[in-house]
Amino acid sequence: MKAAPLPPPADDDEEMAAWKAPAAMLLVQLFNTGMVLLSKVAIGGGMFVFALLTYRSLFGAAFILPIALLRERGKWKEMDWHAAGWIFLNAFIGYAIPMSLYYYGLQDTTASYAIIFLNLIPLTTFILSFMLRMEPLRIMSTSGSLKIAGVVVSVGGTMIISLYKGKILHLWNPVFHPHNEDAASHQLRGSIFLAGSSFMLACWYLIQSKVMKVYPYKYWSSMTTCLVGGFQTALAGLIFRRDKNAWKIGWDINLLTVVYSGALATALKYSLNSWAVSKKGPSYPPMFSPLSVVFTVVLGSIFIGDDITIGSLIGTVLVIVGTYIFLWAKANERLEK
Repeated sequence: MKAAPLPPPADDDEEMAAWKAPAAMLLVQLFNTGMVLLSKVAIGGGMFVFALLTYRSLFGAAFILPIALLRERGKWKEMDWHAAGWIFLNAFIGYAIPMSLYYYGLQDTTASYAIIFLNLIPLTTFILSFMLRMEPLRIMSTSGSLKIAGVVVSVGGTMIISLYKGKILHLWNPVFHPHNEDAASHQLRGSIFLAGSSFMLACWYLIQSKVMKVYPYKYWSSMTTCLVGGFQTALAGLIFRRDKNAWKIGWDINLLTVVYSGALATALKYSLNSWAVSKKGPSYPPMFSPLSVVFTVVLGSIFIGDDITIGSLIGTVLVIVGTYIFLWAKANERLEK
């Protein structure tokens, strides 16, 4: 008599994804936090913004290249002039302009303030999509009402952070003391730069669907975008500053910032996000974005002495709550469809 067949083994991939996916997303937010904090220290110490952008993107391209060769072998041959034109535009709108504005805004403000604007990008993208009639609003539906509420709460939180400081909470002594003189005197200018950066990145997300249609290979597309973005920022840097010393880099915080940004905050972050999307869907990674605000506020205060004020705490909580409301409504809307 034959023994009854054993039941099929549990899907190990699904079980591993249950804990690996949130762990991967936590790492992504920590990578974002580290990039912003290191960039603030490097720029505050005098590093030329366009040199940082150029080296970061070229390192990112170098780290993504092996992944592209393994995962999308031979697909580079399918890139024609039409696709190359869209990738050039992709790099210009998605990297050269917004990251230049972001780093100059970071130079004029603080890390905990600048990170807020990265979390407003999904909301800005939604507003642009609605204005361009690329996405319906559905005010009468629960999801539509919640999305509007999330936008209002998040924008309100950002305004509180910008306009109201309140009492400074001296919780601990910072580990480092970077140059922060400009953060107080150029807050308005920095806010304009950061808002412009968020707007351009929102526009960039809107052209991603077109880029993927003309060249549907994400690793080669990302690698070439980083490469082209590096050349674009290098050209802009040479126009603004011809001094060779501005482009020199030694064994210091500047080199650490470049390698960290290229390896962890670009290549590894992209890979983890792509894996999470394949396991949990496109709405999963953004759900963790507000954590970068918490990480940056706390770690920025501990390591580089960013002030924690009553206003920044209230505004940060509102931005996080508003972003979560919006992202939850967005995910729920996809399920309803």
